Amino acid sequence: MLDNRLKMIIGAAAALAVMATLVYVTMALFPDTVRAAPGETGLAAEVLRWGYVAAALATGASALGAAVAVASVGAAAVGAVAEKPELFGRMLVLVGLAEGIAIYGLIISIMILNRLT
Repeated sequence: MLDNRLKMIIGAAAALAVMATLVYVTMALFPDTVRAAPGETGLAAEVLRWGYVAAALATGASALGAAVAVASVGAAAVGAVAEKPELFGRMLVLVGLAEGIAIYGLIISIMILNRLT
């Protein structure tokens, strides 16, 4: 039987693969959905496709990393708070720092998408 952590990692990897595939297929089927601003030449369709894949991977990989970090830190935080309830504030900060990894990936993907348009 698979360990819960391994199930979580496999599920997150599957979600990442599905997300990247959906973005790639969408951009491959509809390459004209992104238009250049007036007076600009625009990017080649292949560049746009890989840019969207990069944005999807940045978001998905950072979410995967954040999921693993929150799982580890959250489990330790619950155990520590059960022993000493006064540690709640410190543990909340640590879980928030682990969740920040996903936010950084989202910021990077927004920056990539802004460069493409």
